[in-house]
Amino acid sequence: MAQGTDRRHHGNRHGRSEEARQAVLEAADDLVAEKGFTKVTMEGIAARAGVSKQTVYRWWGTKTEVLMDAFLQDMAKDLAPPDHGDLALDLRAYLGRLAHILSATDTGVVVRALIAQAQHDPAFAVEFRARYLDEQRRRDRLPLERAALRDELPAGLDLAAETDRLVGPLYYRVLVTGEPVGVEYTDRLVDDFLARFR
Repeated sequence: MAQGTDRRHHGNRHGRSEEARQAVLEAADDLVAEKGFTKVTMEGIAARAGVSKQTVYRWWGTKTEVLMDAFLQDMAKDLAPPDHGDLALDLRAYLGRLAHILSATDTGVVVRALIAQAQHDPAFAVEFRARYLDEQRRRDRLPLERAALRDELPAGLDLAAETDRLVGPLYYRVLVTGEPVGVEYTDRLVDDFLARFR
């Protein structure tokens, strides 16, 4: 059997199969990383995935919806907060991973593109915040919630506000200044955060 096109998924044959759906999500990720948000089209996504355009439109109405689903899937898979039983270890691992994803991966390219799109499309901004930010803030907060249960943090601490103080500078560098967010930087964020409670 020839390699390449013989393995592609065709809408009429596979219908709404999970295999075809995953192919579309992966294609969307790849294309936005290669071409940027504005040059990605539904037709291009379908062609890269090896499905018909009609198959893509059965699930998603716009390329933004496809990219949103691809991004949410990537973040859920790649950014589960670790649980070492120690707040310092958990935060160093989690912030390091978050910084890497946002600044040095295809997923990061997608999230930056979606955030930019949200600045110009108020309806999408509402959806983006509801579908991404709520879940992402839950992930960001989880290491602190676990630490609070282990009495590593003061009782009654506003964990939502503390999470914003912890990850906010990281997002600022990634999205605004473009300064490095390597391990040295994320470890310093953790050290500064923990020093407030010693």
